Amino acid sequence: MRARRAASKARLAAASEAERSRLVRELFAQPTRDYLYQVLGRPVAVLRAGVQAPIEELGLRQLRASGYDISVMTVDQNDPAIRAAAGRAAGSPAPVLGDLRAVPLAPRSFDIVHCGLLLDRIPHAELVLDRFVAALRPGGLLLLRIRDRDCAAGLLERLTPEPVRRMVWARLRAGEPGPFPAIYDPVSSDRGIQAYTVSHGLVIIRREAARTVPGPPGRLSSATGAARALIAWLSRSRLTDAHDELLYVIRKPEDRFARLVLVWQACEACRAPLGRPR
Repeated sequence: MRARRAASKARLAAASEAERSRLVRELFAQPTRDYLYQVLGRPVAVLRAGVQAPIEELGLRQLRASGYDISVMTVDQNDPAIRAAAGRAAGSPAPVLGDLRAVPLAPRSFDIVHCGLLLDRIPHAELVLDRFVAALRPGGLLLLRIRDRDCAAGLLERLTPEPVRRMVWARLRAGEPGPFPAIYDPVSSDRGIQAYTVSHGLVIIRREAARTVPGPPGRLSSATGAARALIAWLSRSRLTDAHDELLYVIRKPEDRFARLVLVWQACEACRAPLGRPR
């Protein structure tokens, strides 16, 4: 009975992880293909911000096989866990590691910025995001994948003491670089991203939420899941356990008239008519 239950949990965890990976690939790969069709005939520059999220979420391998000229530059914070993660990416160009507020990024030099699993673990996240947006060409795409500050998993990670986080990471993610800092600046949340896009004239094309499993089936994984569920219950679902990651496809408008679309989108998101205060 125990073996059957363990096997059933393992199958469910694998199915959940496969579904999440499929969602991420479909969400990011389609707008990447559409953008490349629009700029057909010229090289495309991609900025990969964060070494944790695989760049193949964008489907670049297939696009390169079709003849597209795509260059990728990777940047990330300079700390031991990131250096270890970067060292495992064999065959990839070495990333630029350093203070992300000072890493050289030419204005309007990238067509796509893929910022994956980065904002929750760096300080001054909004200032860093400003630099990525400034480096994006008008009409370009910001593909954003963040861990949500305003969820049960985010609060649990922030409240867990560092020695305990290291122990849990070693048990649930043995062999993977980490754990990474749990900073979670306010912009690393749905409210933060919504406010940021409105204030910077960006347009959210699509938004999705995803839930990751705490780790391989076992007592520690079950305890982590139970702690997340307890936080959600105590907060009356204000800190949800239904997701822990948020994914956005964001466009940088080519002209100022796109702000009209942005105002309409913001009002729809608030579910309030124009002119009514939130």
